Parts: sequence; structure tokens; C-alpha cells
Amino acid sequence: MDQSLKNVLVVSFGFLLLFTAYGGLQNLQSSLNSQAGLGVAALSTLYGAILLSSMFLPPLLIKKFGCKWTITGSMCCYVAFSLGNFYASWYTLIPTSILLGLGGAPLWSSQCTYITILGNTQAKKSGRASKDVVNQYFGIFFLIFQSSGVWGNLISSLVFGQTPAQEAIPEEQLLSCGAGDCLMANVSSNSTLRPSQDLIYTLVGIYTGCGVLAVLMVAVFLEPVQDPQHRSEGDKQSSLWSNLLATFRLLRDRRLRLLVLLPTYSGFEQAFLAGDYTKSYVTCALGIQFVGYVMICFAATDALCSLLYGKLSQYTGRISIYKENSIPDKITSQRKGEGARHTSGDMGQPTAGPSSDGAPAALSGDDTPPL
Repeated sequence: MDQSLKNVLVVSFGFLLLFTAYGGLQNLQSSLNSQAGLGVAALSTLYGAILLSSMFLPPLLIKKFGCKWTITGSMCCYVAFSLGNFYASWYTLIPTSILLGLGGAPLWSSQCTYITILGNTQAKKSGRASKDVVNQYFGIFFLIFQSSGVWGNLISSLVFGQTPAQEAIPEEQLLSCGAGDCLMANVSSNSTLRPSQDLIYTLVGIYTGCGVLAVLMVAVFLEPVQDPQHRSEGDKQSSLWSNLLATFRLLRDRRLRLLVLLPTYSGFEQAFLAGDYTKSYVTCALGIQFVGYVMICFAATDALCSLLYGKLSQYTGRISIYKENSIPDKITSQRKGEGARHTSGDMGQPTAGPSSDGAPAALSGDDTPPL
């Protein structure tokens, strides 16, 4: 095995361990820390910090510390978030969410830079086209990384599955689930009660251990690389303001301004999935121990479709893929709206119901897109 491929595998399995922990915790935040909306507020803070850090931190950290140590340090920020969940409160989750957000953008930027450098270097050695080797390395990375959604959610369901069997959920409670649920409600039912503190400690301990292993794997086994382009530029330094202005100059391109709408819309969808769907549709109706099993289905389908549409786009083009996938989005959005009207019409003024402006609470509150 050549050294470049070995380094790609080290990065891939490091991210697999790290996001096995983070992905599982993210999906449980709105259910596990539902008091006064703490979990959703933590996710909102986290992604707000990522937004700010992405404007200036990645190039500065990568230039000063290199890709390897930027990845290592950023992973430590994720471990801090896991530690904050041992004693979840506003004084532990919000600061660690900010810390994770500051490390999130440098983590992904340094990972992409690292794999691109490896691909370009290997392409020169083998005489192959750079884009072919880079695409191959990214394919290996995401093949391994995407499975983190399966393992992280499986761990949470297996641990919380040790909770004593609950009574059957009454029909009255099911009517207040889904679009009729209120994320800010403080009333707990037999399916939304927190698991025992021992089980929570066990789960968070497993996740923290995965994060620590990821940090150690990258710190010990990953080899540092140097971008030849940076060597050729010598000591030329870019200021903070020049990096920030360069980011906004990209918005001059009309194509980029139009593309911004796609990740924005995707962010709202992912916010609903991680913040609302897991609590209002899964935990409320089935129990928190089923969140992992349901999200495994999503993660597996996501990975499969990533591979499928990647191949399909070679024959149909990207525009056709965008149009095709907008159809199920419109259908699901319409069904959610119908569910909200049905709930508000049948239930009058439930304790956990739609918000005062007529929209479902799940769609009118604190939506935050996950990583």
C-alpha cells in the first residue's frame, strides 16, 4: 500500500470515529436535552459559530499549523462537546457548542486540502490525471465516512434500549406528536422521559472514547504534507481582512449566488430532521430508544443515494438530478402542512400544539442545520 492511500485511510477512519460520536449526539439533542429548548439552542449556537469561523479561521490555521495539526486540534473541539453532554446545562453545552463551531470549519477545510494535496502528489508520481486520483481518494473517504451515521445511531439505540419496557402509548398522546408537538413544551409523557442518568453516562462515555481515539489516530499515524504551491509562494502572507474580502468577492459570480440557495434549503431540511423530526415524530411516538434505528435508515439511504446519483449524473447531468429530487421534497412539505392543519383542527388548543401564528411549532421555532 502506498503512503498516500495509507494517509487517506487514516483520515477516513479518524472522521468515522469522530462523527460516529458527534452524529449520534446531534440526533439526540432535541430529545435528550429538551428542557427549555436547550438541545436545539445548542445546535443553533454550534452552527452559528461554524458560520463565523468559516469566514476567516481555516486559511489562517492551515497556513500556521499545517493540515495535520489543524485536523487534530479541530477534533479536540468535537471531543469537548461530547464532554459537555455529561452534565448538560446552559453553562456546559453552549460554551462547548461555540468551541465545536469554531473547530468545525477548519476541520473540513483542512481535510479537503489534505486529500487534494495527496491526490495531486500521487498523480504526478503515477502519471495519471490529478482529478482522477483526487476523485478516487474522496470516494474512499466518503465511503468510509458515510457509515458513521449507521454506527453512531446503532450505539445510541442499543444503549437506550436497556431502558425498562414502557406502557403502550395512549392515542391521546399520539395526537400531540408530529406537527402537533411543541419543542418548547415542558410536559413529559411516558415516551419522552429521559433515560436513566447511568445510561446517559454510558452513551456519552462511549462517544467520548470514540472521539479520543480519532484524535490519537490522526496525531500518531497521519503524516504531515506540504502544499507545493505554498512553498513556491515563499513568505507571502495574507491578512485577516484580505481572506475575509476574498470570501465575499466570490459572491460576485452569479452562478455562486444561485448555488447558495441549494445549501440554504438543504440546511432548513436538515434542521427539521435533527431538531424537530427526531423529537416530535420519533421520540414522542415511539420513544428515544428508537431515534437511532430510524436515523440508521436515513443514513443508509443517504449513503446509497450518494453513490447512485453520483453515477447517474454522468448520464443525465446535474440539472436533471436537481429537478428530480425537488419532487419528493415538495410532496413531503405538502404532507407536513396537511398534518399541521389536521392537528390544529381536531385538537382545539392542545398543550403541545401548533404555535400561535398558526404554523406548526416544529417549523416556526429554532431550526438549525446539522453538520
